[in-house]
Order: sequence, then C-alpha cells, then structure tokens
Amino acid sequence: MDLALRRVYDPAGPDDGLRVLVDRLWPRGLSKARAGVGEWLREAAPSAPLRQWFGHDPARWAEFRRRYEAELGAQPAAAAVARLRVLAARGRVTLLYAAKDEAHNNARALWEFLLAEG
Repeated sequence: MDLALRRVYDPAGPDDGLRVLVDRLWPRGLSKARAGVGEWLREAAPSAPLRQWFGHDPARWAEFRRRYEAELGAQPAAAAVARLRVLAARGRVTLLYAAKDEAHNNARALWEFLLAEG
C-alpha cells in the first residue's frame, strides 16, 4: 500500500498521486482549486465528539488512537477505510490533513492504522 501524509496547505507535489482529504471539516481559508484535493472522505475522519475530546492534546494521543481505531471498524468509517485501500492498491495516495501538529492528528493515526492492517 503506497500511502503518504501531507498538510493540505502545502502545495501539491509531483509524487503525491491522488490527494485525499481525511478531515471532517474543510480547511479554513483554502480554496478547493488551491487544495488540489482529488477526493474528500469525511467519513474517514473521527467523529465530532472524539475530535473535540482529543483537542490535539498530545497527552491524549494514545487514547485518541485507540478510540479512533474503534470508530474505523464501524460504519460509515469502515466503508471509507475500504475505499482508501482500493485507491491505494491502484497507486500512491496522499492523506491530507489541516492540523498544525504533524505528529498528533487524525490523518497520521489513519495512516498508521492502514499500514498496520496491510
């Protein structure tokens, strides 16, 4: 599975492949043309209550990942995960996120989940 991570605010690179936004909300101040998003999978994002509970607090990272992985196994997130697997089987997929913290965000957790699952 060929997956990459990138902030949606970063310019598209030649090696990005299909750019897939995996946030529930559209990034502030970013036009759709500038974002270069090929697909937006809102369903792959954590639920609003989980996102609000996490609040990008690194101290909650391990518990956030555990809860998020549980959500990824249930519908509609499971369908979005299946879609990402299909897309990644066809070629490179770059998961896009808006968070400033590159180490503690839902796209990184999703990326790690997908790579662990194979």
